[in-house]
Amino acid sequence: MTKDAPTPKRKDAEALNKVNAITSPATKATKARDRNELKAKRLTARAAYMRGEESALPLRDKGPNKRYVRNYVDSRRNVGEYFLPAVFTVLVLTVVHNKFVSLIAILFMYAAMLYTVISGIFMTRAIRKAVNAKFPGESTKGLGMYGWLRSTQMRRMRAPAPQVKRGETI
Repeated sequence: MTKDAPTPKRKDAEALNKVNAITSPATKATKARDRNELKAKRLTARAAYMRGEESALPLRDKGPNKRYVRNYVDSRRNVGEYFLPAVFTVLVLTVVHNKFVSLIAILFMYAAMLYTVISGIFMTRAIRKAVNAKFPGESTKGLGMYGWLRSTQMRRMRAPAPQVKRGETI
């Protein structure tokens, strides 16, 4: 018995004999193809989600009452959607080395926050009334908070994307 090569290390010999019970040994090309297919599936699912297709929505966004709340919020101009740019402006103004400007900026931020919360309370009540009128007998639990949280996001950043224009009646 002649030997042409050195004895392989135990780890290398076992790796050659190892077969995955779930999938067959994959080549780089197969892995790349699978990765590209998965990426394409994710992109199509994301596009369907952003269009608001019911089948692509997660459980928290499904249902006709949630669609109605989204359209209710998206058809109105809300103070909450301007809160994030206002906070960014306040952040920039607090860097200014003028105590008066910093104080005014911080007071503006707290006033905007308070106004956003108060308008959110009123919006929550209005959403519940509108949902009760549109879907009598359906539970309104969580719909007010769902609408208020959506109203605090900038319109361009909302997911799923708004399906109605501002001022449009729903």
